[in-house]
Amino acid sequence: MSELVTILIMAGALGMDAFSVTLGMGMLGLRGQQIFRIGLTIGLFHVAMPLLGMACGKWLSLYFDMVAIYIGGGLLLLIGLQMILSAFSTEEHSFLKPVGWGLAAFAISVSLDSFSAGLSFGILGAKTMVTVFLIGLVSMLLSWAGLLIGSRFHQYIGIYGELLGGSILIGFGIKIMLPL
Repeated sequence: MSELVTILIMAGALGMDAFSVTLGMGMLGLRGQQIFRIGLTIGLFHVAMPLLGMACGKWLSLYFDMVAIYIGGGLLLLIGLQMILSAFSTEEHSFLKPVGWGLAAFAISVSLDSFSAGLSFGILGAKTMVTVFLIGLVSMLLSWAGLLIGSRFHQYIGIYGELLGGSILIGFGIKIMLPL
């Protein structure tokens, strides 16, 4: 599988978390300008967080070599498991107001898994600009889709987006840790 295809699949998996969260936010009756701003903010944080993670990952790979590869794969596996477990969580998530600091806090919380994925990408030596651009773009597009769809179809697909994203991350984590 080519590196670009791998990055696109990973970007989709990371974006599914944003998609599933924004499905619920879409039920708030947001206007078009708010939807645009929320998606753009989430996309920007999905660029910044993996970029920071990649910088840390590249530094780790210089000093820990093969151990760093297992750490990167393990992180993807843990992120995927966390996404799947949170999909089955019975807690009702309270959404922050999607403006100002509330929007920034929301975008950070949605993009935290991108930091860990960026750490893995950095350890594995992925192309930085292509990777962070695609993660940000896909996350922004999926956030917009989640916000738009959320108002109409939330009760049908809410859990499935997070399950799919988590499963993809688990698959890549296993593939990195056990190259066949």
